[in-house]
Amino acid sequence: MQLERYVGLLYRAQVALADAFRQVGAAHRDEPDVFFMCEQQAAVCDNHAGMLAVVTAAEPAARFGGPREELLRDLHDLYLMAAECDLCWTLVGQAAQGARDERLAGVVARAEGETSVQLAWLRTRMKQAAPQALVVAD
Repeated sequence: MQLERYVGLLYRAQVALADAFRQVGAAHRDEPDVFFMCEQQAAVCDNHAGMLAVVTAAEPAARFGGPREELLRDLHDLYLMAAECDLCWTLVGQAAQGARDERLAGVVARAEGETSVQLAWLRTRMKQAAPQALVVAD
């Protein structure tokens, strides 16, 4: 069963996100809303990691398992890459509106919708794959 390894991945992701929130908050201490929200969200991540540590003994989350687990991890990686694109489309779209660049805004509008479809499909496919990949014994 691979569930423990994926929980380990989640644990480390929460710890890393907490650290990143704290670093961003410290770097932008002159922006009180950013500082305090980053500190608050770091505490939320710490709490999540603490809850995970209580309910499981996490193992290292290197690439693992057979084809089912590899598929889930590959879909997970694709989702993260698509999420990065989604966020960038949003930011570029806001800038295009501010610059009144209708051509760029049109490109963004189309691409944002298509990226949303990618994210939805990836999320659905990961939900489908997770039980087989993480719970069913090899």
